[in-house]
Amino acid sequence: MEPIKIMPCLDMKEGRVVKGINFVNIRDAGDPVENAAFYEKEGADELAMLDIAATLENRKTRLEWVKSVSSVIQIPLTVGGGISSMEDIELVFKAGASRVSMNSAAVQNPDLVRQAARTYGSQKITVAIDGKRNPQMPSGFELVVSGGTRPVGKDAVQWAGQCQDLGAGVILPTSMDGDGTRAGYDLEFTRAISDAVSLPVIASGGAGELEHFYEGVVRGGAQILLAASVFHYRTLSIRQVKEYLKSRGLPVL
Repeated sequence: MEPIKIMPCLDMKEGRVVKGINFVNIRDAGDPVENAAFYEKEGADELAMLDIAATLENRKTRLEWVKSVSSVIQIPLTVGGGISSMEDIELVFKAGASRVSMNSAAVQNPDLVRQAARTYGSQKITVAIDGKRNPQMPSGFELVVSGGTRPVGKDAVQWAGQCQDLGAGVILPTSMDGDGTRAGYDLEFTRAISDAVSLPVIASGGAGELEHFYEGVVRGGAQILLAASVFHYRTLSIRQVKEYLKSRGLPVL
């Protein structure tokens, strides 16, 4: 088994790290540059930075945020939010990102995933998939775009398989039902996606205690564990999470 990676996530709005619950009720969680440097020092394996309002506000990712954060860390940085063209992807890489994450744009233009993977290599392309429970869908999960505001009538798990075929290198599923709740990852959703693809899957949305991280791997099938609230508000440290996973027999870096 490959070592499990821990990935704090900086959700960005108006130049600050923020955190919401179920994609709403947003509150401040600090300075992005300070947080990024702190997490690398703490032992984070990767970092995600998502411009959560970019698509809704119909604008591009703020490149100055990417530059300032990438300048203080050595670990891989995945950047998402408002990335909708090959030009956007190139600019984000030039600003210092190691990977890009696409969500709404990939759904609207699946060929963008194919083009990006061909140009930059699959390992640099992450597709983020926001899902919401809907019993009408074959898997029970519907794909939602535009920052969780628009259901698209498409099965989220089938879309993950399609993304793999298009050349994506990593899948980042977030359950809207679990986001920010600290009630644990949506294991059913994470497992459905990890069973549908052979790519690394990032568990995201809802981690609140040590056991949740373990379950994300063992029951959810994830290789990378993303969390925000528990790290931003210092409920848990990255070191604590890694030591716990190690004590439960999982390999960590």
